[in-house]
Parts: sequence; C-alpha cells; structure tokens
Amino acid sequence: MQAEQLIRIIWAISAGLLTMMVLLHSPKGDGIGGIGGQAQLFTSAKSAETSLNRITWVLATVFISLTVILSAGWLRS
Repeated sequence: MQAEQLIRIIWAISAGLLTMMVLLHSPKGDGIGGIGGQAQLFTSAKSAETSLNRITWVLATVFISLTVILSAGWLRS
C-alpha cells in the first residue's frame, strides 16, 4: 500500500469522525434568553463537553493537515 493511499484512508476516516463529533455537540444558541443575560444563569462547564471539544479540535487539525498534504501533491512520486 502506498503512503498516499494510507493518507487518503486516514483522511476519509477523520472526515467521518469529525462530522459525527460536530453533530454530537450541544447547540450553543441562546435564543431570546441570551438578550438579557439569563442564558448564562444555568450553564456550567461539563467535562464531557470539554472532552468532546478536544476530540473535535484534534480531528479538525488532522483533517485540515491531511487536506493540505494531499492537495499540495507532496506525496506523489
């Protein structure tokens, strides 16, 4: 298996996982409650949300890095 094929497989997997992670996030919109500041009254930082954010950022970094590598053609012989 060539390196470019392996990178493409990892790229496709990271794209799928990144899509799933983004869909798992809770909505950030406050709606009308955000106007008066009441939306922040009951919110707290959760460790699950923090972990989800970290995983999403790692997958986004991997996906964008591999996109640049594949589009630049650095792996072609």
